[in-house]
Amino acid sequence: MSGRVADQLGTGAPEPATDRTVVGENLSLPLFRTLSGVLSGHPYLKVVVDRAEGTWHLLDTAVHPFHVNYIATQVLGMDLAELDATLDEFNASVYMDPERRFLLGVLSLHTGEDPEGRERTFLVLETTEADTMHGGLLEFFFTFVRERVDGRLPLLLKPANHGQEEELAAVSEQRVPRILSHELFGTRTRTPLNPGEATGRLRCFRSVEEYEAAVDGLGWSDIVAMPSLPDNVERVAGLINTEPITPLSHTNVLASGWDIPNAILRDLEQLVEKDGLDGAWVRYRVREDEITLERLDQAPELRAPAWHQQRIRLEPPLLEDAPVLSLYRLRSADRDRYGTKAANLGELHQVLDSRTADLTGFYGRPRPPREDLYGHLAARLGLRTPSAAELRAAAASFVADTVEAPEGIALPFSLQHRFLTSSPALQQGIGKLKMALELDATDVLDSLCLHVQHLIRHTPIPESVAREITCVLPAPLAARGRLVVRSSSNAEDLPGFSAAGLYDSVTTVRGTEELLDAVRRVWASLLSPRSVRLRHQAGISLDDTYMGVIIQVYVPAALGGVLVTCNPTRRQDFRNVYLNCSPGSPEQVVEGAVLPQQYCYNTVEGGGRTVDLGSWSEGLSAGTRARLADLSLTGRLLQSHFSAPEVDAPLDIEWLLTDQDDFRLVQIRPYAL
Repeated sequence: MSGRVADQLGTGAPEPATDRTVVGENLSLPLFRTLSGVLSGHPYLKVVVDRAEGTWHLLDTAVHPFHVNYIATQVLGMDLAELDATLDEFNASVYMDPERRFLLGVLSLHTGEDPEGRERTFLVLETTEADTMHGGLLEFFFTFVRERVDGRLPLLLKPANHGQEEELAAVSEQRVPRILSHELFGTRTRTPLNPGEATGRLRCFRSVEEYEAAVDGLGWSDIVAMPSLPDNVERVAGLINTEPITPLSHTNVLASGWDIPNAILRDLEQLVEKDGLDGAWVRYRVREDEITLERLDQAPELRAPAWHQQRIRLEPPLLEDAPVLSLYRLRSADRDRYGTKAANLGELHQVLDSRTADLTGFYGRPRPPREDLYGHLAARLGLRTPSAAELRAAAASFVADTVEAPEGIALPFSLQHRFLTSSPALQQGIGKLKMALELDATDVLDSLCLHVQHLIRHTPIPESVAREITCVLPAPLAARGRLVVRSSSNAEDLPGFSAAGLYDSVTTVRGTEELLDAVRRVWASLLSPRSVRLRHQAGISLDDTYMGVIIQVYVPAALGGVLVTCNPTRRQDFRNVYLNCSPGSPEQVVEGAVLPQQYCYNTVEGGGRTVDLGSWSEGLSAGTRARLADLSLTGRLLQSHFSAPEVDAPLDIEWLLTDQDDFRLVQIRPYAL
């Protein structure tokens, strides 16, 4: 047994009494349980196969949290300072060298049903996601482990990335039984979506209709549970879904922005029935490795959450007359006249056209023990030891060659202001609404909002305003038939207020009449009961709130989706970005019309993996997945520009792959974390 202490690993933890790491012994289930830890709710054990010595090491998880630290200090006799100085080279030698001495993996214990429907316990062997084992090494690794594991325990190999999946395609499943990531985790009983903790009253609903009938009685201390939460869910203490959804759904973006726990609990009905939880006070915890619901014996003393006293102050919008402009003429500084979404798309045009922006900032941040990740970025771009200027130029060219910015025009806040002030009836309706907000008369808010929305939808747009909208529309845009009209407010993408899914977009617009009606609909969405109520809760003044509009050409999409430049369920993960997609428009993903395919892409070492196939029976082709890897790296590079100076702040990007096989970005906004 090994006797190295924990402080040699840099953990800072007290030295354990013993290190139970085992070398060369066969693995039984009792030994597995002795050495294992827990990850994502499953017991797991780290293993190292030493091909040179013909043996393997079963690591005591409590003492050795990192494979490479163990190999360096325990097997090769290095100290941690020496390892840190050559960490990337060392990692390449154990994860990428086709002739490597050491094979690193994890054994995890699972339960499931066999083909006859009987419950069974089985082990899964996998490598780390950055590992590039070829098919021969994967087969050797599996066979070596299989021969040393209790024969009564079924063992399956899980490829850790798309590259390993493709390598295994040439290996018989009889020789290497396998299970894919989405097959293993796509049916998990409990899945974390947004980490957090809440104490509140559990309210269970079986349908949207049942929820809507009770919504007026919900409060900030409730935890709402139902099969799939609607996009217009109220701001409460916590959210629970009992059917699968994606972490990039509108409701989870809201949960992230509101900093409340959200998870999928497929076994909620059994928990409720067993412990009588519906209507009970509970403590709800969502962590990466555990989700719990604990019934409380009595109602706790609760204080109103911080957001209940929240006051978000907007920079006053600029309402003097501003021209209708093509998107490519806008810059990020124009957000106070045209809204954040329009300004970001204009800034995207600038980035793609100039090719001078420094898009390498994310990779320049220290990631201890590394001073930076420039070497990894250079490898992703196919460069060897480039200068800083060469790396910046290559990054800018890569982004410009991978994606395009949308054509379109932006309507300023001043047009909405002129429209609203053109009608005495509108002014009177808005005045009543402001009075109700000042008096906190929440019982009449909904009816007042609906009345003002009705007036906006049916009040004629003044001829001068209509002319500015229709006459400035470029002939090529007007001639292409179908347009998309999107919101661009100043009351969204704010710290503590994401407004995801709060305002309307209209995607099927043809002709002048439909265009003007769509513009009014987008303007009216600023005054919907829900948007007014949520902004009021956040302390955002209606006086300072305005709506700009984006008019874009509709582009047919073969594939569309959303990319966030982080791993939403693992906040400390700086490597991966999360991507959802489905055939057709991105709206299918964000609106929850279908359950999208879900992928993770590593933007440091490279590689990707399938998380869930959603509503589809098959994944994307290898060629399309490779294209999505390029899109993911592009999103990470754009993060350096749009999140500067805080380059670790992630982006939420809506994209589509056209029927001409080109990527088009249709929205860039901060992702609420």
